Amino acid sequence: MRILHVGDVVGRAGRALVKAELPGLRERLALDMVVVNAENAAGGFGLTPAIGDELLAAGADLLTLGNHAWDQRDLIGHIGNEPRIVRPLNMQPGTPGQGIAQFRTARGRKVVVLQVLGRLFMGLYGDPFRHLEEALASWFLGGNADAIIVDVHAEATSEKTAIGHFLDGRVTLVAGTHTHVPTADHRVLAGGTAYISDVGMTGDYDSVIGMDKAISLQRWRSSVPGPRLQPADGAATLCAVLVETDPKTGLATRIEPVRRGGALVPAEPHRG
Repeated sequence: MRILHVGDVVGRAGRALVKAELPGLRERLALDMVVVNAENAAGGFGLTPAIGDELLAAGADLLTLGNHAWDQRDLIGHIGNEPRIVRPLNMQPGTPGQGIAQFRTARGRKVVVLQVLGRLFMGLYGDPFRHLEEALASWFLGGNADAIIVDVHAEATSEKTAIGHFLDGRVTLVAGTHTHVPTADHRVLAGGTAYISDVGMTGDYDSVIGMDKAISLQRWRSSVPGPRLQPADGAATLCAVLVETDPKTGLATRIEPVRRGGALVPAEPHRG
């Protein structure tokens, strides 16, 4: 299989680029599935049901969230009825929505997608290692899952890397999100799991991690609360990774960055 994981979509600029680029990418790269992190898609903070529908209509198969999951309150009542949106698995019991989802590709392959939040610098969430261990007791590559994707929404690269090694050989891809800066450490680990510390954001890089740089600078340079952060609205870059899987084992045979548009150096893997 060929699976694309798109990094954090930020604001209107990021959404517009996803809608413009994703249909073509699906065709050119012969994609079987697309996962999009959408937790900053609504004005930089959270996701609304309407924006979620837009991204799904553009070609995303599943959407993941993160620490801004509930910034848009109308998602709270919606997420329980939308199985294509995945919130972090290690939120408190009773939290609406699901931290794990299944997707069946057009060729009948089953892909399982999970998300966890990191704890270092992030907040009082459950232990991601324990939650992943419990969830993966029910899912096996080469058995009842043809691919397993884990979105690790975390601040610290050390925590993400530790989770990558913890899951090596048991999942197809561990994709770091949240820091909005693409890392250059994409690789297939020793046990066959594809890994990257951060996919990067899909948004305007002439900014401070997607936010208007003038407002951000004012906030950094003053002890007095300033204006609310607003997403930068210039030319965006789509950041993603492409993963190919072994059809027998479900492990990764290849991971490559994908970058389209905006300020960053473009990158697009060959179809073959």
